[in-house]
Amino acid sequence: MRIQDFLNELPQNHEPDGDTCFSPRLVLRHGRAHCMEGAMLAAAALRLAGERPLLLDLTTAQDDQDHVVALFRRHGCWGAISKTNHAVLRYREPAYRTVRELAMSYFHEYFLQSNGKKTLRSFAGPVDLSRFDRRGWMTSEEEVWYVPEHLCTIPHKTILTRAQIASLRPADEVERRFGDIVEWKGGRRVVADPPPAEVASRQPRRDGTKVP
Repeated sequence: MRIQDFLNELPQNHEPDGDTCFSPRLVLRHGRAHCMEGAMLAAAALRLAGERPLLLDLTTAQDDQDHVVALFRRHGCWGAISKTNHAVLRYREPAYRTVRELAMSYFHEYFLQSNGKKTLRSFAGPVDLSRFDRRGWMTSEEEVWYVPEHLCTIPHKTILTRAQIASLRPADEVERRFGDIVEWKGGRRVVADPPPAEVASRQPRRDGTKVP
């Protein structure tokens, strides 16, 4: 949970000077991250805590962008740590019995804002980053493009048939409006977790009403 909290505090890397793939060391130096960089930083942090540095690659239709998260296990179930600027595709509690089950938890949230098209198509993982130890992926002073390049080459498991894709219902207007929420804008955090007192004030009373 604390690794996820730390990633949330990192400004989103909007890549103002061009595409980047910072190593965990470079993420900490520059103080910003996008999903691939955040997933690698989370995997490195998990490894320092004695766990395997695992990633899950989520791939989409050609008109959308892939997403990458760090995987972890608790009590025999899978969870995910995610760096994203949006209200969806975020942290997953370790409540999923298989990696496929976890990957599918992202399905209904993965859509285009423009038309609501649902775009998640396949996944690959767990991918163990220890395979790149000799290249120093955690502490490299150079960008580590070989990690996403590897994710692009490994076999992925498809989650839909063509017939299923053809019959998908687009996300509705309410879902699409919710997807417009962003956490970081112009280097400033515009949406943050409410303080505990505010959260508590929103809890429903026993009669089912909510405190204003």
